[in-house]
Amino acid sequence: MDSLTQIVLGAAAGEAVLGKKIGNKAMLYGAIAGTIPDLDVLASFFVDTVTATEWHRGFSHSILFSVLFAPIFGWLAWKINSKSPASFKDWSWLMFWGLFTHPVLDAFTTWGTQLFWPFKYRLAFQNIFVIDPLYTIPFLICLILAMRQKRTSAKRRKYNTIGLVLSSAYLLISLVLKGFAYQAFANQLDTQNINYTEMDIRPAPFTTLLWTANVDAGDTYVIGYYSFFDSQPIRFHSYQKNHQLLGDWVTEDKVVRLKNIAEGWYTITKDGEKVLFNDLRFGLLSLNPNETQFAFSYELKKTPTSFEVIETKKSRGDAKELLRSLWQRIWGN
Repeated sequence: MDSLTQIVLGAAAGEAVLGKKIGNKAMLYGAIAGTIPDLDVLASFFVDTVTATEWHRGFSHSILFSVLFAPIFGWLAWKINSKSPASFKDWSWLMFWGLFTHPVLDAFTTWGTQLFWPFKYRLAFQNIFVIDPLYTIPFLICLILAMRQKRTSAKRRKYNTIGLVLSSAYLLISLVLKGFAYQAFANQLDTQNINYTEMDIRPAPFTTLLWTANVDAGDTYVIGYYSFFDSQPIRFHSYQKNHQLLGDWVTEDKVVRLKNIAEGWYTITKDGEKVLFNDLRFGLLSLNPNETQFAFSYELKKTPTSFEVIETKKSRGDAKELLRSLWQRIWGN
């Protein structure tokens, strides 16, 4: 999830563990712990694009990381706050829950997380987008209300508990909504006589009212959107896989690793002389039926001395257009 959401969750976890003993400091250190796993993004400054992508939500988002580093960060917090009534064990427990709840929440997103690292299995329930205001805003309001109470106040724990319950309930509801959306896509594929071998669905950005499906239909992928306010059949649009365009590059180490990252959901396109690897799991840059550019696309480039993978840049204009079209599409077709 986004940084703000992880800060809120970490702060709420810290409050639940130590709020009664140390007040708002529990929220502060919980927020810090909830931010630490995402520092893996700094890897992009030191390694190539493919390696940085592989490392993201890897070791730092695992149970092992939480277990190993909770005592270390707990000891640091204990030393810094030597006059607080909290013990080394208390601080370590706070840090553990701040670190651990971060990857657990990320497991519900499209990207998922390697919670069981070093085992190469990415857990991704794909029922919430990385930014979802309906999850974060009520949670944040409850946290602020709790923050304003005295540390011994019963209201403080009550507000924090309400925030945790509401956010957790929303995750569960989104799983139910995913089930309804999946059935709607399956019914439409059967009605429209579209033969397929696999279907992968996820929520559209910022909402669980609109869902999108990637469908493997042989030589093509078909992509469609479904809103709970729809009154017309789902429209599916085809995208050629074009995997053959990789040619001899199909055995290149970085290409093989990209395919693993995309879990097989990718297309290959050409833009002039450029060869692009498109990761389908995060959708297109807009809802325009003629859109051909995907949110995550990588230029493949071979030089006499190396094979390069360069992530294509996205502009603010792309985001604005996507937000506008999403808002319209949420309310039905």
